[in-house]
Amino acid sequence: MVEKVIILGSGPAGLSAAIYSAREGFSPLVIGGYNPGGQLLLTTLVENFPGFPDGVYGPDLITQMRKQAEKFGTRFVDENATEVNFGRKPFTVTAGGKSYEAESVIIATGANAKWLGIPSEKKFIGHGVSNCATCDGPFYKGKDVITVGGGDTAMEDSLFLTRFANSVTIVHRKDVLRASNVMQQRAKSNPKIKFIWNSVIEEIKGDTSVSSVMIRNIVTNELTEVKTQGVFVAIGYAPNTDIFKGKIDLDEKGYIVPAKEEVYTNVDGVFVAGDVADHVFRQAATASGSGVKAALSVREYLANEEASALEKK
Repeated sequence: MVEKVIILGSGPAGLSAAIYSAREGFSPLVIGGYNPGGQLLLTTLVENFPGFPDGVYGPDLITQMRKQAEKFGTRFVDENATEVNFGRKPFTVTAGGKSYEAESVIIATGANAKWLGIPSEKKFIGHGVSNCATCDGPFYKGKDVITVGGGDTAMEDSLFLTRFANSVTIVHRKDVLRASNVMQQRAKSNPKIKFIWNSVIEEIKGDTSVSSVMIRNIVTNELTEVKTQGVFVAIGYAPNTDIFKGKIDLDEKGYIVPAKEEVYTNVDGVFVAGDVADHVFRQAATASGSGVKAALSVREYLANEEASALEKK
């Protein structure tokens, strides 16, 4: 059986694409991965997704989106895609040791935040530890928070957090920043921001939420406890594109490069949506919107393919 469309990924981008594709009657097959849901599964209350004035918990939002997609005829395979072949049509996707064929593919595999990798970090994700300042910043009004990182993202996040937090302390493992000069100057000139250089976080402490961190100076090896109510990790993201290397155009960081209109790729019939191609916004709402655009683009693509086939007859 050749599917009309296979969607890789089941975060807000993939599920939005599934809802629209299913309503078009394409009965999409979603290969959702071992841990379906994307970054929203790591969040608690989401207050900025349209339609939820009282907020919605990330896992609950994903559950509702999946139910909506299933209602219209979406089918799910909760396995990781391990191989793709975009060199011939129909396209082939392998997952769980089984191969699936499709006339079109939407890649919505997302990107994973890079974490500190310390045991205490996982305990507090969603309870004082975050990787999204624009998502969670408003929860920290009048509080003291820490940002970890030295690039543009860390500076941007820190500057954003000063709108809400009482103070922002940037912890960086080196004594110079890798951020652009403009972003460095903005951060250094903000009276709410201070820096702790040549240092890493060794441990995050607290009961039900973060109360302090243990910071180690990597030059002197000195340990210092710093009181804080929030830790924002801003050391980068890794797009989930390993299986697409050599199969589709990627940039130097591994993100898929959209060919046009944000959702097309350089392979005719393969589309992209969400954070796997977006290293700027990384919001559930923007991912959802790009999933919709990808699904509507697939509709146009399949209609054109059908028309071309009829003309050849």
